[in-house]
Amino acid sequence: MKFFLCVIGMVLIIEGLPYFAFPEKIKSYLIMVYETPGRTLRILGLASVIIGLFLVYLGKS
Repeated sequence: MKFFLCVIGMVLIIEGLPYFAFPEKIKSYLIMVYETPGRTLRILGLASVIIGLFLVYLGKS
């Protein structure tokens, strides 16, 4: 459980850095994401999940 909490903490740090460092760029990026078709976002999300699972598999083996 401690490892899981450390991982969640690191994810929040990495996710929060761009919002802290470049808030105006993030706003324009979010507008671009909003205008992207849902199908494209699903494909990108699925690719991210697959790559993430692969990296976890490599890290555990």
